[in-house]
Amino acid sequence: MGALKEDKLKNVLEAVPAGFVVDAPWLEAHGVSRFLTRKYIASGWLERLQRGVFRRPTPQPVPLDWQTCLLSLQHIMNYQVHAGGITALSLQGYSHYLPLGTSPPVWLYGRAIPSWLARLKLDAPLTTRSISLFNDPTLGLAESKSVSANTLPWGWALRLSSPERAILEALDELPDHESFHNLDMMFEGLATLSPRRLSALLQSCRKIKVRRLFFVFTDRHKHSWRERLNPDEFDLGTGDRALVKGGKIHPRYRIMVPAEFVPATGDTNGP
Repeated sequence: MGALKEDKLKNVLEAVPAGFVVDAPWLEAHGVSRFLTRKYIASGWLERLQRGVFRRPTPQPVPLDWQTCLLSLQHIMNYQVHAGGITALSLQGYSHYLPLGTSPPVWLYGRAIPSWLARLKLDAPLTTRSISLFNDPTLGLAESKSVSANTLPWGWALRLSSPERAILEALDELPDHESFHNLDMMFEGLATLSPRRLSALLQSCRKIKVRRLFFVFTDRHKHSWRERLNPDEFDLGTGDRALVKGGKIHPRYRIMVPAEFVPATGDTNGP
């Protein structure tokens, strides 16, 4: 029996790098019962973070950061969750503002995100969303090792939205959880997006609001890739859409936006 316990512990230690996180369902799926979990905690092989959530201790105590937690979800426990929206854009170098003081919220998107995630004490607050924005929930996802260099011995990469997907996720948060000004600054730097990927994502996108807002911003910034996207090829719906109070209806895309986002009379907006 002792040898069996040691084998299970060895499997856990080999699968979970120091500082990384697992939950009770993962431990039980790997043959580690609640009784054994308590034994491993008492022996110092595991550290309890919250009810049903554990970390393999580090040689020196360090706070749990959100990237390590996300990598644990993705590569150890196989949860379908990724960094998206403004977070993914910032990780890929598109952020215009450096956070001052408190850490900005981290935007995570996924299916069946575990409830314990919101209870963990991390280095940044988390905001979670479902992956219902797109008909194909895997479209436009990418992996980046550059944002997780501390895990290179395992070859793990952080799964996150490509810039093309991330900007659509961010647009979905207007106006309640994101600002027009911030996204306007983001769009200014999006000069190298792929029109092919954008077209596929716009076709898969389930929200007319997001598609209309996308073209409001792209017409405003006139990046070269805009010429290869024809708004008439996408379902933009019919009728006017209210979005912000005190705004103006965009003359082409029929959605209410801040007045400065409405083009001057006679301004051409591309194809």
